[in-house]
Amino acid sequence: MTQVTQDPIEQNALFKRILDNANTAILVFDPQLCLSYLNPAGEMLFALSLHRIKGSRLDVLFTDSNKFIRNVEQALGSNHPFTERELVFSLPNNRQITADCTVTPLASEDADATLLVELAQVDRQLRIAREEHLLAQHSATRDVIRGLAHEIKNPLGGMRGAAQLLQAELEDEQLREYTGIIIQEADLLQNLMNRMLGPNTLPQKKSTNIHELLERVRQLVKTELPRGIEILRDYDPSLPNIYADPDQLIQAVLNLASNAVQALKGEGTIILRSRIQRQITLGQKRHKLAACIEVIDNGPGIEPAMLDRIFYPMVTGRADGTGLGLPIAQALINQHGGLIECSSRPGETVFTILLPLEKT
Repeated sequence: MTQVTQDPIEQNALFKRILDNANTAILVFDPQLCLSYLNPAGEMLFALSLHRIKGSRLDVLFTDSNKFIRNVEQALGSNHPFTERELVFSLPNNRQITADCTVTPLASEDADATLLVELAQVDRQLRIAREEHLLAQHSATRDVIRGLAHEIKNPLGGMRGAAQLLQAELEDEQLREYTGIIIQEADLLQNLMNRMLGPNTLPQKKSTNIHELLERVRQLVKTELPRGIEILRDYDPSLPNIYADPDQLIQAVLNLASNAVQALKGEGTIILRSRIQRQITLGQKRHKLAACIEVIDNGPGIEPAMLDRIFYPMVTGRADGTGLGLPIAQALINQHGGLIECSSRPGETVFTILLPLEKT
């Protein structure tokens, strides 16, 4: 670590008390861009104490942030502050955060310029906005599909009925075969419309052990798992029972796990993980505790252009896919007051199911 001289902030008790009580993370760097001060909010953000990281260089604290570091160096040289929003930072403890950042050079006549960096973490706000978008997307999609299904099912029923009447009048077996095809295809379209509409029954909720549910999914997936794919468990044993419909949750998780198997194309790893999350917002409602179920695969990832649309019906990256597995899973989880989120990059795709632990 670089030897750090006493910073002016340490000498000014009032100024230090103000920064210590700030809600945003405040970092002060000396002219060599070594950390000289970090307030308590900053210690919480980094999950490290000032004593541990005092004297650390900027590029050590913010790894993989070359552009940001260059902008800081320019600000220090030109003595001009700048603000950037929704920057993604990689922290020393392998955490990633999204934060709004303000960098202010502090020049004085009798000392070299020091640098004040203020970080306001916005992950939670972005997550709430993303949840609202997902819920609005799902609601709008269901409204459109309901209208479309109504317009299609009425004439479809008429066509099927007419084909049945015609079949009863025909004596030629070959002609009856044609009417049979019409009836069969009409039934296929009817089933497709029903699947697009999602679950049509209310969940039969009861006390449910999530790990028993995940083990059931694991066994179902393993029966048809290619030899090159491994499915692992990472469960939190402290997770309490949840009030839910086990059959519907099994269907939702199974849809996600099946997608993961198909994404791996015969080789890779799937992880079923359970955790507890605290103080989480779902659908504009705050919950003290939520169950978090993750289905993780190390496949090629989902293309960014498709990531925002994967919960729309008929959107699929596979030639033989129907694009209904994810919308159905989302509808099942929504009926439990929960939500499915997705994050993806090459080598890691994570589908996260969030469910409130209290009764809804």
